[in-house]
Amino acid sequence: MASAPPRGFTLEVLARRFGCDLHANGHEQTLITGVCPLAEGRQQALAFLGDARFRQYLADTRAGAVVLAPEDVVHCPVPALVTSHPQRVYTRIAALFDDRPRAVAGVHPSAVVSPGARVHHSVSVGAHSVIEDDVTLAAGVEIGPGCVVGAGASIGPDSCLRAHVTVCHGVTIGARALIHPGAVIGGDGFGLVADEQGRWQRIPQLGSVVIGDDVDIGCQTTIDRGTQADTVVADGVKIDNQVQLGHNGYVGEHTVIAGCVGIAGSVHIGCRCLIGGGAGIGDHVRIADEVTVTGMAMITRSVPEAGIYASGTGLQPVRQWRRSVARWRQLDELAQRLRRLEEASGGRGAQPRGPEKK
Repeated sequence: MASAPPRGFTLEVLARRFGCDLHANGHEQTLITGVCPLAEGRQQALAFLGDARFRQYLADTRAGAVVLAPEDVVHCPVPALVTSHPQRVYTRIAALFDDRPRAVAGVHPSAVVSPGARVHHSVSVGAHSVIEDDVTLAAGVEIGPGCVVGAGASIGPDSCLRAHVTVCHGVTIGARALIHPGAVIGGDGFGLVADEQGRWQRIPQLGSVVIGDDVDIGCQTTIDRGTQADTVVADGVKIDNQVQLGHNGYVGEHTVIAGCVGIAGSVHIGCRCLIGGGAGIGDHVRIADEVTVTGMAMITRSVPEAGIYASGTGLQPVRQWRRSVARWRQLDELAQRLRRLEEASGGRGAQPRGPEKK
């Protein structure tokens, strides 16, 4: 019988494994068995300090050890794993303590798997899931309970559909994708045209969706299939909960999209972009690589250059906000008055005054 796995890892082992400098003052063999918030702390648990805003909690932390940057070591009252990238290192250590139950290979008795599906022997298919005809499930795929994988879809190695995920017909998902509960990949795009009587007719959505490798898709997110070509989500993209990506869209490699973002049809988003929560992006907009869009921004025109962009208004007391709204309504009138004044002065605007005479 194999020996039981260790309950934790000593600081010495963690420092060596993740390339940290260890400041332990004789406590190198302290056992770390989990993680904790810096402000709360817990013996034998590891916290991290990656943001100066939380430095106030360091002096009083009760954590067994803290991952932090070199400039913070002097303020740390407990053993420290020192690195120039605290959050990255903490993330990798925290993964050692991920105790999510691992799926067991096999098909649950209540699942329905078409005889025409190609399912690797290492795949796990959960209760009440449906795998339709001509589906390909590669090695290590996990299909959680209540999922539907439509005809002709393909899911790459070690990808995971958590629960109640719908992958519609013909969709392609790459390797190591993680798709959270309730997501719908490949539903029809919102394509409509009015007929002669003004009645809306649905435009057939004949494209599909292609998801790259190492993509994460959050709960209740929807990614629509293309009208003719495919909707594409490239490698390494991370999408939060309740995001809508419209038909024919493209999201470039390693872009991150926060929750409740609405992306209309035929939008092209570049690589390594950051889209803040609640942002709205109008149809046919193109966004360059390495663009950051702040939360609640509205993007109605293309963004051709990298940079940080914002729109909307910040929070104000309601009376001040109402005064601001009233002035916004007057802007057009004020602009017209200014134009008339400039025309009256010969288009020269205000003229500089000459030197004063003594």
